[in-house]
Amino acid sequence: MKKILDILFGRAAILLLAFFIQIALIIFVVFKFQEYFFYFYLIGILFSILILLFLINTNMNPSYKIAWIIPIMLFPQLGWIFYALFSSGRFSKVTKKKQKSYYAKHIEDLSKVIIKDKNILHKLEKEDITAMRQAKYLIDYGESQIFDNKQSSYFKIGEDYYKALLEELEKAEKFIFMEYFIISEGKMWNSILDVLKRKVKQGVEVRLIYDDLGCIMTLPKNYDKYLEKFGIKCSIFNPANLIFTIIYNNRTHRKITVIDGKVAFTGGINLADEYINEIERFGHWKDTGIMIKGEGVWGFTIMFLNIWKFLRKVDENFLQYKANFSNDDNHLDEKDGYIIPFSDSPLDKEVVSSNVFMNLINSSTKYIYINTPYLIIDYEMTSALCMAAKRGVDVRIVTPFIPDKKSVFEVTRSNYQTLIESGVSIYEYTPGFIHAKSIIVDDKYSVIGTINFDYRSLYLHFECGVWMYKSKTILDIKQDYLDTLEKCNMYTLDQCYRVSAIKRLYRSILKIFAPLL
Repeated sequence: MKKILDILFGRAAILLLAFFIQIALIIFVVFKFQEYFFYFYLIGILFSILILLFLINTNMNPSYKIAWIIPIMLFPQLGWIFYALFSSGRFSKVTKKKQKSYYAKHIEDLSKVIIKDKNILHKLEKEDITAMRQAKYLIDYGESQIFDNKQSSYFKIGEDYYKALLEELEKAEKFIFMEYFIISEGKMWNSILDVLKRKVKQGVEVRLIYDDLGCIMTLPKNYDKYLEKFGIKCSIFNPANLIFTIIYNNRTHRKITVIDGKVAFTGGINLADEYINEIERFGHWKDTGIMIKGEGVWGFTIMFLNIWKFLRKVDENFLQYKANFSNDDNHLDEKDGYIIPFSDSPLDKEVVSSNVFMNLINSSTKYIYINTPYLIIDYEMTSALCMAAKRGVDVRIVTPFIPDKKSVFEVTRSNYQTLIESGVSIYEYTPGFIHAKSIIVDDKYSVIGTINFDYRSLYLHFECGVWMYKSKTILDIKQDYLDTLEKCNMYTLDQCYRVSAIKRLYRSILKIFAPLL
């Protein structure tokens, strides 16, 4: 009974109710003044035409355009209003400009450490010109630099990630930075919080960022103030309120932990019990992560501080958090390929994650292995995957068998037929839900991080990942992928053909609005 009451009177229910009330008010106003219908109609047509002209001429993704063009054309009196309110996300042009200016203030200091390291690039160019071109793109647009990979560890399940995270947090001496999309009270978070409280008492600086909408069902209101009482500096990303909360499309979907500037974690794993299979929501939860040590951690330190600076509106020198590696760190001397920690922001016009994936797909010669919980991709990426399969590349994609969102799952399955007909192999993880986000190509490249193969990750969210070239960790990721396939069922063309006409129609309608899901 308590659980039901918590849901009914929780923040999510209140915000949802407020949203529907606001929608109802808009419709009420339109009908209340229906005697002026002719004028409303003319105004609606005029604004709808202007918005349609804008959409047609803008350089946004065509699928995203169509998702708005159709409702605007069907309902010109209301469509333009909803577009004006809900299309652009939370950040105005002024806010975007401010965020960029915060970053620009430190560009001089950052340039001392975010160096376009020509020596490493030249070295990589001699090894592989294609890899060097991919690296150069990320260096220029992913707010990072290329590093010699010294030590990276892959975690094939959330439980292993959790264990290593706790061990490394216990070793913290100077600072701990954490940024997560979802934090949920339970075994995982409570044990981490105990460590953070203890570390604060030891003089360690602890900072935490969590996404408010991501935690809307899992944390109480003003949880940041609760954490501040323990000395944990906490900032909420994109706080939700009662006014048009659906416009908060841009979220921090990143999962980052940085410890003393020497250790960093990322991957698909949030700080909630389902990610370590302590509770079961959608069968067995398969997730993955990575830990890196060495100079490459600096890339994640910059990512975190850049967002922190924006949220707190503070001015601080990033360089004070750059780790110095002494002789005691001689175990990090051995080189193991190259890595680039990178970020992707919706505040610029560069779709970094999408371009990274496209570069990898188009450069493949042997195989492409992809893990993703959602497969909602545009025509361009679909064509690239199909073309890779047609030229003889072994393209395999693993998605969940038990979905967390049924409508999104139907859109995911609606993409199967085109891919399979072109030779792409689709597998579903039969034990439950696969939340891992990774791509492996030709034993040479891999990206592991927070990026789903869907519109939200590729175009709307703040994301992060690690690009790797010729690291032993890539082979660990590949082996786990092959082991995971043994627990999957291959989806067949026959299954695609046997989908009922009604379900096909339902999927077709959903697919139109896929960019908005």
